[in-house]
Amino acid sequence: MTENEMLQAIYSDMQNMKNDMQEMKTDMQEMKTDMQNMNTDMQNMKSDMKEMKTDMQGMKTDMRGMKTDMQGMKTDIQDLRGRVSGIEMTLENETNRNIRIIAEGHADLCRKLDEALKVENEKELLLVRTNIMENDIRKIKDKLEIA
Repeated sequence: MTENEMLQAIYSDMQNMKNDMQEMKTDMQEMKTDMQNMNTDMQNMKSDMKEMKTDMQGMKTDMRGMKTDMQGMKTDIQDLRGRVSGIEMTLENETNRNIRIIAEGHADLCRKLDEALKVENEKELLLVRTNIMENDIRKIKDKLEIA
């Protein structure tokens, strides 16, 4: 192989290496762009994660408030249950008993009223009969005086 051929072969190899280096440079540039895109995406994700963390903190605070409210509601419900039980006891032991006593008294009053009305009705009937008889006597007197 001559010197010229050797130089030609070296030049050809150098051209191939130059082309390979150019391809590697292009690939490296693409990788750099991809890495920058990934970095931007990571920054966005980081920002989103911070927002989510803030939202989660707000939710935790809200949950604590709800938990406190629920405790208050549980206490109120227990108080209401106690009051309802007291009302049921009062109804059962006092009110129902008192209503029964009043009803019995009313039954006695109704019976006495019926008896009083019966006497009153008889009295009215007697007054009506007396009135009719007085009227009949007057008519008889009037006829006797005329005749």
